[in-house]
Amino acid sequence: MPRAKPKLDSSYPPRGMRADRAAAYLDMSLSSFHRLVEDGTIPAGVPIKGMVVWDRRDLDDAFDDLKSGKGQPRNSMDEALGINTDEADGS
Repeated sequence: MPRAKPKLDSSYPPRGMRADRAAAYLDMSLSSFHRLVEDGTIPAGVPIKGMVVWDRRDLDDAFDDLKSGKGQPRNSMDEALGINTDEADGS
């Protein structure tokens, strides 16, 4: 049975969030959140005494990068050829 998405009080989101809350903060599924962390679109969380916590400010920065096009994951061909797509688009 799927777990219910945690609800966040938008008036006071926590500074540090576990993966399920961080995914809810970005309004996406937990599996989508983990995929974006794996491909580097969203930064990895901070390990703290056996748990991993995401900083709200890092999530905000990653979202801002996605909006501006800077946070798009590079494709494998660009990486193999050493192409910096950020420089190619004038960023």
